[in-house]
Amino acid sequence: MATRPVYQFKISLDCIKPTIWRRIQISDLATFWDLHVAIQDTMGWFDCHLHQFNIKNPLTDKSIRIGIPDPEFDDMLPTEAGWDLKIRDYFTKDKQKCEYEYDFGDSWGHIIEFEGSKEKDSGKKYPICLDGENACPPEDVGGYWGYEDFVKIMSDDNHEEYDEMFEWFGEKYDPKKFDASIIKFSNAKRRLNNMLSYNGI
Repeated sequence: MATRPVYQFKISLDCIKPTIWRRIQISDLATFWDLHVAIQDTMGWFDCHLHQFNIKNPLTDKSIRIGIPDPEFDDMLPTEAGWDLKIRDYFTKDKQKCEYEYDFGDSWGHIIEFEGSKEKDSGKKYPICLDGENACPPEDVGGYWGYEDFVKIMSDDNHEEYDEMFEWFGEKYDPKKFDASIIKFSNAKRRLNNMLSYNGI
């Protein structure tokens, strides 16, 4: 019996070397909200800040912004609700890329590359994380430059700021630590309902 395909994506955090990246598979019926939650879970973010996708609409070839609409802050380019749009309607070509930004203060830019549709494994529950490399930066570390300072300080326990930074983070930090096998994915629908209720949407 034929099964629905899954979509495969490679998510890479921009501007950091060595690259922090993940490879995931998710249902072709997933919305951009579902993809957002999967990115948060697999990267290691806490989803405590705003986000947006920037992608071209294949029907109009114009860029659109997808995330959580906010009439007070949307400018000339309104934000489309991620839970209303399915990824299969926008990712139509292999190797197609889009931008995903998380935390508009620290401005963590991600490159999302669509690696094509794959055959679904009937014995697995999706989304799944296939592989990846390197640890996610801490929340609120101060963006790319703050992260560079953080790694430098945490790699030297004789650094004058080490104790203060260790107390802030709460544990040792290994920038190379990542294990795809321990990734757990949240219930995207439950998280959406909680977010809508909290924001009065």
